[in-house]
Amino acid sequence: MHPILVKLLNKRNVKKEELTKEELSDFDRWDKILSGGEVTVEKVGEFCRAQIGAIEAQWKDLNNDTKKNERLIIAHTIYSTILKTLTAPEIERESLEEYLTNLIH
Repeated sequence: MHPILVKLLNKRNVKKEELTKEELSDFDRWDKILSGGEVTVEKVGEFCRAQIGAIEAQWKDLNNDTKKNERLIIAHTIYSTILKTLTAPEIERESLEEYLTNLIH
């Protein structure tokens, strides 16, 4: 698994085996993207758009509990912010990097 994903799991005191199917699917996809080949702005944008679509599809489930919906809102906000910064000036890009780094630390 990619080191940044390991750090995220460690920060949250979660073992990979404890992840739900959805979470494991996300982590596997993230690991594939982070580990495979050259990462381009286009690939990151495609990934973010796919994640936003998956999150919005999960919102349609009226049986979601409050905690899951809160997690989905946070994830949606993060992916939307990443997409916005792909075309933003360098200052906004640095701000996003700091924000995401703070999530890990």
